Amino acid sequence: MHTWLAALRRLSSIKSPAKLLSAGLTLLLLNASTAFAQPSDAGGEATLRLPDLSSVNFLGMTGHNLLLIGLLFCLFGLLFGLAIYIQLKNLPVHRSMREISELIYETCKTYVITQGKFLMVLWAFIAVVILAYFGWLKPIEPVGVTLPIILLFSIVGICGSYGVAWFGIRVNTFANSRTAFAGLGGKPYPLYSIPLRAGMSIGMMLISVELLIMLCILLFVPAEYAGQCFIGFAIGESLGAAALRIAGGIFTKIADIGSDLMKIVFKIKEDDARNPGVIADCTGDNAGDSVGPSADGFETYGVTGVALITFILLGVRNPTVQVQLLVWIFVMRIMMLVSSTVAYFLNEAVAKARYGNSNEMNFEAPLTSLVWLTSIISIVLTYIVSYLIVPILGGDDTQWWKLATIISCGTLAGAIIPELVKVFTSVESRHVKEVVTSAEEGGASLDILSGFVAGNFSCYYLGFTMVTLMAIGYYMSTFGLGQLMLAPAVFAFGLVAFGFLGMGPVTIAVDSYGPVTDNAQSVYELSLIEAVPNIQGELKKDYNIDVNFERAKHLLEANDGAGNTFKATAKPVLIGTAVVGATTMIFSIIMALTGGLTHGQENLSLLHAPFVLGLISGGAIIYWFTGASTQAVTTGAYRAVEFIKANIKLEGVEKASVEDSKKVVEICTKYAQKGMFNIFLAVFFVTLAFAFVEPFFFIGYLISIAAFGLYQAMFMANAGGAWDNAKKIVEVELKQKGTALHDATVVGDTVGDPFKDTSSVAMNPIIKFTTLFGLLAVELAVSLAASQGTGFSHVLAVIFFVISFVFVYRSFYGMRIVKAAA
Repeated sequence: MHTWLAALRRLSSIKSPAKLLSAGLTLLLLNASTAFAQPSDAGGEATLRLPDLSSVNFLGMTGHNLLLIGLLFCLFGLLFGLAIYIQLKNLPVHRSMREISELIYETCKTYVITQGKFLMVLWAFIAVVILAYFGWLKPIEPVGVTLPIILLFSIVGICGSYGVAWFGIRVNTFANSRTAFAGLGGKPYPLYSIPLRAGMSIGMMLISVELLIMLCILLFVPAEYAGQCFIGFAIGESLGAAALRIAGGIFTKIADIGSDLMKIVFKIKEDDARNPGVIADCTGDNAGDSVGPSADGFETYGVTGVALITFILLGVRNPTVQVQLLVWIFVMRIMMLVSSTVAYFLNEAVAKARYGNSNEMNFEAPLTSLVWLTSIISIVLTYIVSYLIVPILGGDDTQWWKLATIISCGTLAGAIIPELVKVFTSVESRHVKEVVTSAEEGGASLDILSGFVAGNFSCYYLGFTMVTLMAIGYYMSTFGLGQLMLAPAVFAFGLVAFGFLGMGPVTIAVDSYGPVTDNAQSVYELSLIEAVPNIQGELKKDYNIDVNFERAKHLLEANDGAGNTFKATAKPVLIGTAVVGATTMIFSIIMALTGGLTHGQENLSLLHAPFVLGLISGGAIIYWFTGASTQAVTTGAYRAVEFIKANIKLEGVEKASVEDSKKVVEICTKYAQKGMFNIFLAVFFVTLAFAFVEPFFFIGYLISIAAFGLYQAMFMANAGGAWDNAKKIVEVELKQKGTALHDATVVGDTVGDPFKDTSSVAMNPIIKFTTLFGLLAVELAVSLAASQGTGFSHVLAVIFFVISFVFVYRSFYGMRIVKAAA
């Protein structure tokens, strides 16, 4: 113990945050050789052993062979995504627009490469804990084989999030210029069809890659450590998603605010080519609204599956039932691809017949019908697949429809929640129109207050909708599931979260619709196509288009309103899965702490003070996180505005220089990286700190961040969506660009930018990363406390909290706006 105290005294003298990090982690491992030699408790991650999938037959074949067929469906999904990718690339586009989209892609590529390098630095922190846990604390022999494989799958998880994000920006930067060009034809249908095709390409690719990796772990990794590989994979993809979501959200809103405020300062039009911030804004649309959601979606589908796998292995005792549930879960995931594909083609056939030659269309209508059609098909297939795969479960021939009903509650939520979100964010919404009406007399002040109203009211309706559907799931779990497993209600909640994602590719597709429509407007303006010599004759000769430029701009703006709405609808679905699914992961920790629910359950109550303190602590982290991410946007936007105002040239030039545009991108990247670094390391070390304080304190903390995060995220996302589309109403319906009313709604929109696209959307991966990482951190803490005493554990908790506080402090005081000396 004297050795540890001496080490602590040395730590106190370290001033560099980077050195403090390495020293803190070294301190954790100093006594690993003795502390990690503890006996394993029931329910820990080291006990996750997969059953033999070949021991049970389904439809005349073993479970292993049935899931091998699933690999073919993954291949189909990949081919579907690639086919649409090729179609998009080959669509007609004018060279002026293609050049702009390629410039956007090149700046995106630079950003994503930078993020990739940064991810590897962050992975090193996670790798230390994985090494400690699976290398010394709970080794799985032979360690020389198992440990590298578990580490490898954590890297695979990161690469999965990173890879689908890269694919997303490539597809979207093809689609944006093709959509802009399609607007010249004067027909609305192609402007709807192209972004949706791009989204389906991303959605099918994303789900197929994620499912392929998980099937490979399930089918080909030895059962002794396949469960641990799932955990490593999930932690890796959560890390990737958290980093890309947070940094992307900061980047995009720095650029967006910097670009938008120029409309007020200089009275220039939307996406004016002379504004150096516009290219950065387009890059941000992809960095924040394409890269982030793609990585987030990949992680969401993966982590929700891992949570259910973990529950089945820990909470179900009968190996036959384990196999049945595992195979059923994966077949349902495969069904997700089928239902989305069928719904997409059916909906497209109807939409094309109805709108193909129409001069007017409600862009939201076919997107809404697609969501509902997918939901209905998915629910029907859920019952069919459940009957075929688990007609009898544990001797009960009624569980198949009960399980299907529980999942269907989540699938229904995936359709109902977007409808409720539209009540508060759509251009047709009375709440959004109230924002506009308020701004007409009260300017930006009342505009902002009305947006707060919309966000707050949305939490009431969305919150009770989720509670109602979860309650139905719980009710169904009381009919016999308790005979098959521990804590059936927790399993039911996990299935509801799983059902949220039942429309997989379609959920991703409608979310990806918005970035394409937003970029399409910008590409149109930046291309300066109206100024190209003899452009009307060229378009008629080469593309047989009789162009009406005003008509094209009107359609692009109207379509962007639908994009804003459906970007908003996907956010509560994803955050809902994080919160509902977190209950399943928290159960895994509880199983470890209570020896499989055999002791210590009295600590999960208000009578156990640390548990109550944990419940209160989570709110502090959620509100700090909101402030830290917004501060990074504020400071970065200040620097971007400062640079643009000093360098914008409005006389004698048609467009901003590439050098000035790249400088704005550089500013955005710099502050996105700084903000992300502070936030991630504060979250990383506070997770370790709270795990070491007391295990049930940590359980309370995890529940707390899930509950606080859910409502904070929904409020911010929907308030931001209301402000965004209030501006769209002023621009498209009222035709009042450049007026005082427009200025007021632009201010509201810039307030809403970090609300909806930075802080709110990053809650999802932060909650899941904390919970997943907590699986390892809390057992690490328990073992150290058992070997060294709780006093030593509390000393480490203080050290980790101090390190965390350093980065909390830096997230404001190190990010403050410092004015240059006069």
